[in-house]
Amino acid sequence: MAVVAVTRERRAGETRVATTPEAVKKLLALGVSVTVETGAGISASTPDAEYAAAGARIGADLAATLADADILLKVRAPSDEEIALLKRGAIVVGLLNPHVEREVLEALAGACVDAYAMEFVPRTSRAQAMDALSSQANLAGYRAVIEAAEHYGRAMPMMMTAAGAIAPAKVFVMGAGVAGLQAIATARRLGAVVTATDVRPAAREQVESLGAKFVAVEDEEFKAAETAAGYAKPMSAAYQEKQAALVSDHIKKQDIVITTALIPGRAAPRLVSEEQVMSMKPGSVLVDLAVEQGGNIAGARPDKIVPVGGARIIGISNLAGRIPADASSLYARNLAAFAALLIKEGAVAPDQEDDILKSSLVTHGGDIIHPALQAV
Repeated sequence: MAVVAVTRERRAGETRVATTPEAVKKLLALGVSVTVETGAGISASTPDAEYAAAGARIGADLAATLADADILLKVRAPSDEEIALLKRGAIVVGLLNPHVEREVLEALAGACVDAYAMEFVPRTSRAQAMDALSSQANLAGYRAVIEAAEHYGRAMPMMMTAAGAIAPAKVFVMGAGVAGLQAIATARRLGAVVTATDVRPAAREQVESLGAKFVAVEDEEFKAAETAAGYAKPMSAAYQEKQAALVSDHIKKQDIVITTALIPGRAAPRLVSEEQVMSMKPGSVLVDLAVEQGGNIAGARPDKIVPVGGARIIGISNLAGRIPADASSLYARNLAAFAALLIKEGAVAPDQEDDILKSSLVTHGGDIIHPALQAV
């Protein structure tokens, strides 16, 4: 019988956990045993007793948890200590940040561990239940609006009072992917007047379906600005200049700006300049969801609130981690669905020809093998 292990996250500030009691039951149904390190779920409001009640064994410490582990499920990449305790041929699955954390991949390869990056799970119908990027981005988009509302010194909705009316906040969401669409929906639920922009033509219909107004320079380049996988393509300097002029005029009228633009494997595109931030009204708030990859907003800093003129730029590295119980719940379901591809009748037996496994395998046989990482 294979052993699936879940350890406490050792990355500073990481509050999520890679499994939940619900997911433990799904893993046990695959015929494996599950070991959860003591205290692994505390920050996500899940005590050891709930894991034990679901059928998991509680590991007294890290060494005990990993002693017989065939598969290690993680939120973030494992620490050096965790990698050192894994047996040769073990499997690690998690959000490995493969384009950035090259040294972790090298350590995993050096330990002869097969590592699967959840970031590389393809966006196909079959893999939908394993799409961790979407599940976490969805919560990040929601939380971005909550953070903005907390720092914004006024009410979000229109209010009619005996003393007079209060105008609704104007919210501009830049990037209408999963996080952006959830930000739009959340801002609308809070009563804000919402506008949004994206370089993908298909985004217009999605934005408008949520009751927001779409803002973009819709020329020929714009009409071809989407990859087959549904990601935004990098735009030309000429288009960026035209879009910047339109956005500049729009931003100065906004109370809250939320940026969500990311391109896999690349630094985040710069969407908002310092001059544009300076043009905003006193008390305005900007939230940069891409701050971990360099940021969409000039001046954004990870885990800092940066004052620029009368506005404030909020950069939070792990927004989904601000909702650890729900983020863990969704992510654990993603991992449980992925684990089902690795396990057959209680044994570790990945089908190396499976398109999902092939797309997400980053280290194998002592080497970093993913094509997207070969030129690094």
